[in-house]
Amino acid sequence: MRLTSYTNYSMRILMYCAMHVDEIVTMADVSRDFDISRAHLLKAARRLGQLGYLQTTRGRSGGVRLAISPGEISVGEVVRALETSDDFVECFNPETNTCRLAGTCRLTGMLRGALEAFYRELDKKTLADLVGCDGKLREDLITALEVG
Repeated sequence: MRLTSYTNYSMRILMYCAMHVDEIVTMADVSRDFDISRAHLLKAARRLGQLGYLQTTRGRSGGVRLAISPGEISVGEVVRALETSDDFVECFNPETNTCRLAGTCRLTGMLRGALEAFYRELDKKTLADLVGCDGKLREDLITALEVG
């Protein structure tokens, strides 16, 4: 499975906010520190706000912060909410499927099971699990910025 850049950027925003949990974060900060287009990040942040993961504040001193504790944000739930296509392979969509083996091929079932297992693994982890509680991830980001 390959996540879209949109989901990847969204997860980075959430992780950045979790690393700066008591601060308002701007997309300029995230853009600079991760070297990602600010425009892409703004779109992702807007959606994360609509989904209730981020609290957004407009204006000169505006930005975003987590609306939910990092320990309550399921990685699997976020990825499901952001990944819009359920068509991991062509045969998952009966309306567009052109495979001549549809209905008899066992690959479809195996791939469905694998995708479900993928999400089950993500469901076991929270945003807090991704960033840890020791501050090491934030320190590593700062170090990478100083070196790079």
